[in-house]
Amino acid sequence: MLLIISSARDDSVRAVLPKLAARGVPLLWWDEADYPAACTLTTGFAGGRWQQTLTYRGETYDLSKVTAVWDRRPDRPSAAGVREPSQRAFAEHAARLALRGAYHLMVRARWMPAPPQHAVAVDNKLLHLHRAVELGFTVPETVVTNDPAALVPAWNRAGGRLITKALGYHPFTLDGEERHLFTTVVPRRRLSGRHRFRHGPAMVQPNLPKAYELRVTVVGERVFAARIDSQNSRLTAVDWRHYEDAKVGYSAYDLPPEVGKRCARLVAGLGLTFGALDFVVTPDGRYVFLELNVNGQWAFVEMLTGLPIGDAIADWLAAATHIDSEDPADAH
Repeated sequence: MLLIISSARDDSVRAVLPKLAARGVPLLWWDEADYPAACTLTTGFAGGRWQQTLTYRGETYDLSKVTAVWDRRPDRPSAAGVREPSQRAFAEHAARLALRGAYHLMVRARWMPAPPQHAVAVDNKLLHLHRAVELGFTVPETVVTNDPAALVPAWNRAGGRLITKALGYHPFTLDGEERHLFTTVVPRRRLSGRHRFRHGPAMVQPNLPKAYELRVTVVGERVFAARIDSQNSRLTAVDWRHYEDAKVGYSAYDLPPEVGKRCARLVAGLGLTFGALDFVVTPDGRYVFLELNVNGQWAFVEMLTGLPIGDAIADWLAAATHIDSEDPADAH
């Protein structure tokens, strides 16, 4: 059986469901947000073996029968029935610990992109850049620091073309609204506020000249590249995630074979079965690796380019489910 762990609002999962049905994959789509308030998870050692059961929407599932897991983007566990805030936080913390233990025990399952504890361990931009260098990718000069004194030398080395990036996604509140940081240009006037670096580390890199950018999606051993004409709009020139601008074109891209092989090796070398990689292609034709997203979004790439990423995901999950389900050990 395939277990899909993701938000009930996840349109990417919904897009893949018909493909999995066509491949005859038995599955359960479950959101961690329903635990512990709306379902039960029981793990125990009895009769000489470990047993794990999930009771959800009136059905009970034996998690030892799960042979493949797609850990997409679940919402956080919710103890909504507990009113007192500190007690609710305690219950939700206990739920996260129970889930972590349960996932550790699902040793026979193949995971996309990886078991949660491993995905968290390797979800680090510096690690990705380091591995990319080892594989022979071109990467930009990079500094991660909270030392204000490091900002001006980095700005000078970049010839006044410097950008700063957050080390990971985490929302914050500004003027009562939830925000998150995009890649930001550091003009000269901002250097006077460099003392703020002391309060939290950030990544700084040169603002590279761009002909266009690439989003490369790796599914198992299959590699899909999409060209993003980010320089067609001021909105996306620095960070293409401002992709609402209709002037920005997306198209399937023929990646040089050696670059594609390195992308697959980078993902596999991190112990992942999925990854979304971002590149800049410079005007002189260099492929510059920027970052890897362990569980990056891919549906918009398929929608805008026609690349069959959803089919590749369904193929991988179907193969993982059916291969393991034919294991003779299942008979015991």
